[in-house]
Amino acid sequence: MAQYTKKWLSVEEQLAKLELNGVLIGDREAGIQLLRAVGYYRLTGYLYPFRDSHFVYEADGREHVQVLSTYRRGTSLEHARKLIDFDRALRILVLDGIERIEISLRMQLGYVLGRKSPFAHLDATQFVSSFTTSEAEAGGVIRPSKHEVLITRTRERQSSSDESFVAHFRQKYDDQMPIWALTEIMEFGHLSRMYGGLQNSTGTEIAMTYGVPSKRIMASWIASLNYVRNVSAHHARLFNRKLVFAPKRPALGQIPLLDHLKEEESSKQVFGLYNVVAIMAYLLRSIDPECDWSEKMIELINGFPSSSSLTVDSLGMPANWSDLAIWAK
Repeated sequence: MAQYTKKWLSVEEQLAKLELNGVLIGDREAGIQLLRAVGYYRLTGYLYPFRDSHFVYEADGREHVQVLSTYRRGTSLEHARKLIDFDRALRILVLDGIERIEISLRMQLGYVLGRKSPFAHLDATQFVSSFTTSEAEAGGVIRPSKHEVLITRTRERQSSSDESFVAHFRQKYDDQMPIWALTEIMEFGHLSRMYGGLQNSTGTEIAMTYGVPSKRIMASWIASLNYVRNVSAHHARLFNRKLVFAPKRPALGQIPLLDHLKEEESSKQVFGLYNVVAIMAYLLRSIDPECDWSEKMIELINGFPSSSSLTVDSLGMPANWSDLAIWAK
């Protein structure tokens, strides 16, 4: 294993290194200010698509792309700054949409489960067996079930919460909180895991309120939204990210407004951000038909700082995407 030997560089030296590798600096003071604001590693992350590359051929005839440390002709610090600003605006707008979806999901979980029992979340029969069954690990150690882990984590949220309504249940009802109150303090990840563990009939009932035909599709969408939320909340680069949890694409005809997702074939289109943006637009139509989120997303993406080396295709956008019916007001 190689030992790290690169030395610490001052901001001025970092700027000089970028220039030496082919980045057009322009206003040097502005460049130093940008480096001080975002840091060298973050900045070069946005510059990465502009690096030079070439094919390397192995002895067995296989080939792969080797990315170099130099940048393509015309790459500028100003364009990186515009990308950083665009990505910041994108994360804010994505978080705005996910907030609306998360709050709606809290309500639906509390409402549908609460109809069965105020404490349905504690009832193992409300969940599939794979969610409630403990598993034995090597050495005979019994690992808690996913249901038990979820209940433990939600109780930890209760214990640490300073919400006044939580204190009310703590003092008057010995910390017993009905599901319709508990969902208000659950993290999106908790909601995702709870939904994924529900009996299929209950999960499908919730999915249908959003016009989604099955629990399986809805669970995939929620997991993908949770992933994107975490990326955005931690201020990580979002616009050209390959989705680790890509949302399941409905079969043709299941959700006609999203049929175009099934037609996508390239890796960027299947795992690109557009898939999440499209399902958000779909879910928000049922949550709040008067919401202008889709219009804001169209306006933002139409302002993408394109160049000869990087276009809006980096988000996995299909051709003429904004003309598709899903984006119609």
